[in-house]
Amino acid sequence: MADPGSGRADRYERFEPVERRIAIAGSRYSIWRPPDLEALIDLEAFATDERIPYWADVWESAIVLAEDVATMAGAGRSLLELGCGLGLPALVAARAGFIVTASDYEEAALEGVRYNARRNGLEGIATRVVDWRRLPADLPRHDVVVAADVLYERHHPAALAGAMAALLADGGTGLVADPGRARAEGFPAAAAAVGLAATPTGARRPRGATDGPAVEVWRVVRRPA
Repeated sequence: MADPGSGRADRYERFEPVERRIAIAGSRYSIWRPPDLEALIDLEAFATDERIPYWADVWESAIVLAEDVATMAGAGRSLLELGCGLGLPALVAARAGFIVTASDYEEAALEGVRYNARRNGLEGIATRVVDWRRLPADLPRHDVVVAADVLYERHHPAALAGAMAALLADGGTGLVADPGRARAEGFPAAAAAVGLAATPTGARRPRGATDGPAVEVWRVVRRPA
């Protein structure tokens, strides 16, 4: 388990992060992010794997997802965030009492999670480099699996549904937040194909927001045999 107060969190200072304050369910979170996303673009990484550093900000889908996580009882249950970016939902989950693992395929994003965990006085958040399109065999199942704004490409709905099927514990719940991307429309069918049911909960903006995209959150569970 990575320690949020470790040197790996301190490495995040190289981005000269700036603070963004976000209110979730009556609690304030200070999220420190790089000031210039475009400056982080690595053309070689983009050419190899179409990587763009979307991890470097907190998007509407993460805020809506975090608001939903805040309503859940943690009580020692395990929660895994896929494609966590700066990990706002993971931070909220930790405050709610979940045993949290934040995962992303960018190590820099996980440095941000550790840094922000320390800044918000949150301990015990594990971090792990994971590409949910190609899951490691030793990743355990969790009571709750969440993901925000990860459905970009044609193959992503099927890949995410497969990851959810592999990672949800019996009786577990998944939450997938998306700001209306065209690819996301295929997620419910992809979930059904692997024995899951994905139910929309109603698109909305973050609480208090008057503009920006409405975010849909699907609640994902195993279909009865």
